[in-house]
Amino acid sequence: MQETYRWGILAPGKIAHKFATGLKLVPGAQLQAIGSRNLGRAQEFAAQYHAQKSYGSYEELAADPEVDVIYIATPHSFHMENSLLCLQHGKAVLCEKPLAINSRQVQAMIDASRQHNTFLMEALWSRFLPNILKAKELLDSEVIGKARHLEVDFGFEAVYDPESRLFNPALGGGALLDIGIYPLFFAVFLFGIPSLVESEAEFSPTGVDQSCRVKLTFASGVTADLWFTLTEHTAVEARIKGDQGEIMLPNRWYQPVNVLTNMGPEPQETIIDFVGNGYNYQALEVQKCLSRAAIESDIWSHQNSLGLMQLMDQIRQQIGLVYPEDGNNQ
Repeated sequence: MQETYRWGILAPGKIAHKFATGLKLVPGAQLQAIGSRNLGRAQEFAAQYHAQKSYGSYEELAADPEVDVIYIATPHSFHMENSLLCLQHGKAVLCEKPLAINSRQVQAMIDASRQHNTFLMEALWSRFLPNILKAKELLDSEVIGKARHLEVDFGFEAVYDPESRLFNPALGGGALLDIGIYPLFFAVFLFGIPSLVESEAEFSPTGVDQSCRVKLTFASGVTADLWFTLTEHTAVEARIKGDQGEIMLPNRWYQPVNVLTNMGPEPQETIIDFVGNGYNYQALEVQKCLSRAAIESDIWSHQNSLGLMQLMDQIRQQIGLVYPEDGNNQ
């Protein structure tokens, strides 16, 4: 008999709608409760997605004994606070990326997960997507020979609003934490933690990075050029170049339905069996972990999240991006 996992969603914002839509396709998943600082918003969201309960505070959601696992969808700067609340109440946590603002916060969350023996995972959805896994498979099989270079971009033209989560430093705004995490993850997933990091950025009037270029060099000799921006639409493509060809993930590279392998005049196309909107894959991984009473995922572990955040900390130090949460540690 299939076990049922009762989900709660903390903060019914834009990305929470995407997650709730994906959750419908996960076997054994039941959307149980919604928590918001505004009861009306929670009730509206619950009605739309047929959740059983609505709460006008995060504390009430965390305390609900009929909720097993909570997806946290607040802005970056609240991730640690919200995750600790849920972990302290014995709730498994899937927290939207980035897991926190800096590695000090991430470590505190990991410590809490271990202290309470309660599951914690960063909702880095791209780690679980079939096209990303296929690209890694093709790379490891050396269909393009030895890897030499990676190029990834991710950009869109955001409406400038100094109070929005994209540009407000109090909300962890900026290109790096919001979208730069995806190209960085992909590079680390393919080649490991880099041995050399070189970064430069352009800043918005609020003092957060609106565009950033990062060059990574790995111990193997592979290099990567990453570009992410909130100021213009880019190709949103990824190219892994080898000495015998290249693997291309077309627009939008983190969620395409095909992967191209180019080793001559005619690229070979691999069609990806992509289910739902993609948010279902990470929820399924959470339930697999809970079924074996694990407190972290083998696929995207606590150490994976910490290592990625340490890399972003390093980039922020290079470009001079400091958040209120950094205190004297940055």
